Amino acid sequence: MKIKHFILLFLSIFIAFSVRAGTYEEALDAATMGDTTTLAALLDRGLLADTVDAGGNTLLLLAAREGHLATVDMLINKGANTAALNSNGDSPLLMAALKGYLPVVERLLAAGTPINTPGWTPLIYAAFEGHLDIVDILIARGANPDLLAPNQASALMYAARNGHIEVVQRLLLAGADATLVNDSGRTAQSWALENGNTDIADLISSHLAKSPAKPKSLRISID
Repeated sequence: MKIKHFILLFLSIFIAFSVRAGTYEEALDAATMGDTTTLAALLDRGLLADTVDAGGNTLLLLAAREGHLATVDMLINKGANTAALNSNGDSPLLMAALKGYLPVVERLLAAGTPINTPGWTPLIYAAFEGHLDIVDILIARGANPDLLAPNQASALMYAARNGHIEVVQRLLLAGADATLVNDSGRTAQSWALENGNTDIADLISSHLAKSPAKPKSLRISID
């Protein structure tokens, strides 16, 4: 009887674990595919809204990365953390900005997601890919155009390097500093020239010629 009881207990635990594992995989798939109905049902059965995959990607990040607005909206309403980062330091807003999903970006911003984050920022990601509509809304919501990526590159530098002239124009209009230098000694203008974007380099040169020189900080040494 004891052996039979042990076997039944083992089977019960195994079945319970299998069901949870199946639920977990089902949830990740539902978030990635935008199956809002299935995912909502799993959450109602007790699945955590901030469940993550092996890479630290939350359900919200998976949905945002694929542009599934309805799923993103449902997860936010269920209390998902909009600012949670994965193992690479990416958030749902960063991924939506990178991929160009404006409605998802708008929903995440409406939920109060931080814009001016350390390291890579949504504005840098959007400028990198040339998503002018997202650049516009981020600036309108208070994005700082001079925050720097870990390599000390700005949104303006990446837009100039990648040939996104309309984004460059918008960033300059927003007051982006065209004199900043990254960790390789490049400015937005020099990076544009390196990549054959002479129209952007000329635009930045013209902007610099019209802009008053920025005052240099005064250093005082005390003996």
